[in-house]
Amino acid sequence: MRELKILAVVVVLTLITYWGVEPFAHSQMHPHVEAPDYTFEDVQADITDVKALTGNAENGAILVQTNCTACHSIEAQGFPQIMDDASSAAAYGVVPPDLGTSGKLYNPDYLAAFIKDPAKASKTSHKFVDGKVHPMPGYGWMQPQEIADMVAYLQSIAPKEMTDKEVFKDACQRCHGIKYGDMKNGTMSAKTPVENIKAYMGKIPPDLSQYIRSRGAEYIHEFVNDPQKHLEGTAMPRVGLTHDAEKQVVSYMEKVGDSKKQEREELGPKFLIYLVIFAIFAWLWKASKWREVH
Repeated sequence: MRELKILAVVVVLTLITYWGVEPFAHSQMHPHVEAPDYTFEDVQADITDVKALTGNAENGAILVQTNCTACHSIEAQGFPQIMDDASSAAAYGVVPPDLGTSGKLYNPDYLAAFIKDPAKASKTSHKFVDGKVHPMPGYGWMQPQEIADMVAYLQSIAPKEMTDKEVFKDACQRCHGIKYGDMKNGTMSAKTPVENIKAYMGKIPPDLSQYIRSRGAEYIHEFVNDPQKHLEGTAMPRVGLTHDAEKQVVSYMEKVGDSKKQEREELGPKFLIYLVIFAIFAWLWKASKWREVH
């Protein structure tokens, strides 16, 4: 009977700690933030005139090729990168992305807002003060139809399917490396040289190999969707990914940084069953010994 009382006390204290102290500590260290917004509600007012129009991909092709290919490549459409990564980074601060997959990766409303005003759409206006300007000029001077045409073109040339790794490379690898993705060959290092990205961002963006373990999938979704929610004033831009593209980024990070997740989750119930069986045998053994004593 004494053992049961001791067990009850331990269980109560454990529950108080787990359900009382731990959630409070977590709420202080990780304050609640709003759920990710994949409609990008804050840019809707800026693109009302664009959304009311139907884009013409053929006209958009001319506009994109005329205004964008001096800095951006579109390899799949025969527009190679004009400068190598080092030269591009030195000129712009960060390697400009290839636009061939942007129509699939990025929310179309975000794309339209980004074309009009990159700093505002990406929530990095606080970086570009005192004469500093975003490396990509805003095209707010364009007619709404022209912006709609550009978005339509980018969507028309985007691939229908992409692997998780391909999505990560196009969405994240310009700034972030994930060295555990290819330790031997180093192909998953950040594309922008360290000295350039440090000058552009203010610090070196972290390698993401283990971020799925240290931060968790929910945090990464919230952070990618809007970094300012968790780290106000951060230099990391809001990326503007669709929900599906963002899930693929997280999926790739899990494959690299938490490859044993499924195996671990499958082992958990088996281990608990083992503990229950072990506890039953331990109790039976104890009962038999006490019967001998008495």
